[in-house]
Amino acid sequence: MRLNPVLHILGQLLQMVGISMIIPLLWGIYYLEAESYIFLICILITLLTGSFLKLVFKEEEIRLIEGFGVVSFCWIIIPIFGALPFYLSGQLGFIDAYFESISGFTTTGASVINNVEILPRCILFWRSFTHWLGGIGIVVLALIILPALSVGGRQIFLSEPSGPKLDKLKPQVREVGKIIYGIYILFTGVQIILLTFAGMTLFDASCHSFAALATGGFSTKNASIGFYNSPLLEGIIILFMFLGATSFSLHYAALKGKINYLKDNEFMLYFSILIFSTLIVTLDLTYQLHENILLSFRHAIFNVISISSTTGYATTDFNLWPDLSKLILLILMLIGGCAGGTAGAIKVIRVLLLIKIGLRELYKIIHPNAIFQIKFNGKIISEDILHGIGGFYFFYMVTFGLCSLIMLGFGNDFLTSISSVAATLGGVGPGFSLVGPMVTYSFLHPIAKLVLCFCMLAGRLELFTLFVLFVPSYWKE
Repeated sequence: MRLNPVLHILGQLLQMVGISMIIPLLWGIYYLEAESYIFLICILITLLTGSFLKLVFKEEEIRLIEGFGVVSFCWIIIPIFGALPFYLSGQLGFIDAYFESISGFTTTGASVINNVEILPRCILFWRSFTHWLGGIGIVVLALIILPALSVGGRQIFLSEPSGPKLDKLKPQVREVGKIIYGIYILFTGVQIILLTFAGMTLFDASCHSFAALATGGFSTKNASIGFYNSPLLEGIIILFMFLGATSFSLHYAALKGKINYLKDNEFMLYFSILIFSTLIVTLDLTYQLHENILLSFRHAIFNVISISSTTGYATTDFNLWPDLSKLILLILMLIGGCAGGTAGAIKVIRVLLLIKIGLRELYKIIHPNAIFQIKFNGKIISEDILHGIGGFYFFYMVTFGLCSLIMLGFGNDFLTSISSVAATLGGVGPGFSLVGPMVTYSFLHPIAKLVLCFCMLAGRLELFTLFVLFVPSYWKE
């Protein structure tokens, strides 16, 4: 891999992040907050570093292999600069600041801040804005804003694994990016308006809209969405968490007048999982906790969609729910949302194809000479793709297992350990036990926090993009 073009593009991306810090600066000035000057420092540091990298390292056409480097370095290094406002404000130590920043950019929503309500609004806004920047992907945004990335842009776009892939709809990468962010901005704007009319302040509506659509989960309130105790607000947020967790290609088709949701196998399976999970949790809460069935349904549908979309918002402390309901939420953490959306975890399409692979093996035992082809939406899936899915699932579960063992090694209980890894690897945020929705990750050992930072990165980059950096031959190419 050639470092010159990678670092050159990284410099451009840092310049873009530095410019994006102007928005929380303006909020700080509006509210006359003394911490506003911190963003001036952060803007200066980020812009100067970006400009240095851009000038020192020359621009070259990049190959796919450099595309992986750009994406990986972007998600590792940019959160360092995103952490500066938290660190320089004196609110967090550097490891905690990096944890909070990487949680924001990867749209995980795990936090180490015990009392967010005392934070300056400029810091709170930046915290939620990192969700919005990372939701679709900083790199995809850069493809639109930075003309220089048009050279080799396709290679970078293909290396951004968890962003929507609309290249089947439009051949030009930059046009694809415009479609993605056009929909993204439209949904964000509509949600802000709806939340404002439903009773939130413009500031809170903006922060929660960034987090809900990006399936992040950072809130301006310690009690998350439960603070508002409003069925209307919950309904609006449910809608946009769901939209964020489904494929943006389907949204694009719908805006063009083609309603393809019911024709898409992945969407229908995802919708079925949500209905089934909501039903079971509703009945479990009603029976076990003796709640009113309507209240049980209200809590069930919000938290099921929140967890399955990997947002991590909460209306109640689901850590106190019966074991059956918690098990369902844990499974949803592992499954996640649809490919081409902003949700994380394994993704429904992979689960669907893994089921089909398993069924095919059963049929082969019964009919050893028959040829079975696996289809998705009526199209035959190549064996290369199926092997890739099998490899991804293997690495995902190995990473989940090893990181869970490390967390156990730091003296955490079993449920805390496995749920913290599931929640960070899947980009969910809150887990169970000591990392439940009403508490934070602040108590963890610094090394354990770094392990979970790795989980957030690996989950956001869908493992292979990050793991390829550890292959010696990659650096010799």
